[in-house]
Amino acid sequence: MKVILKQDFEKLGKTGEVISVKDGYAMNYLIPNGVAMKATASNTRTLEELKKQKANKVAKEIQESEKLAAELNMVTLEIKAKAADEVKLFGSVSSGTVHEALVHKGYNIDKKHIVLNEPIKEIGERIVEISLAGNVKAQIKVNIIKED
Repeated sequence: MKVILKQDFEKLGKTGEVISVKDGYAMNYLIPNGVAMKATASNTRTLEELKKQKANKVAKEIQESEKLAAELNMVTLEIKAKAADEVKLFGSVSSGTVHEALVHKGYNIDKKHIVLNEPIKEIGERIVEISLAGNVKAQIKVNIIKED
């Protein structure tokens, strides 16, 4: 029996592929569990329409990410932190701290998207990368200053 996969399935293939499986496997497992549907002409057209909608959605997300990245590239954050002297901080500035500063500026970026290899432990200016949808990257300047 020919079926169309509705989702990625490790042993069979990727979403949208038309595969041939035994009738019992299709009728008793794949179709009832929502993994696949029969490969009929109407189901094939439905699947093609879903693929088009998904492609349009992804293209829109990438376009929005590029627009947001252009805005973020202009942003400079000032974060005040307690420092032992003119160089070393008592603690460190983490991605959570950068996230809070971005939210305070009006940008709702998920904390997981802020790329910091290691916490910032010194006063000064750094470039912090933000990874957005569709492999779009933005860079913001983060200026760590000594808190009075």
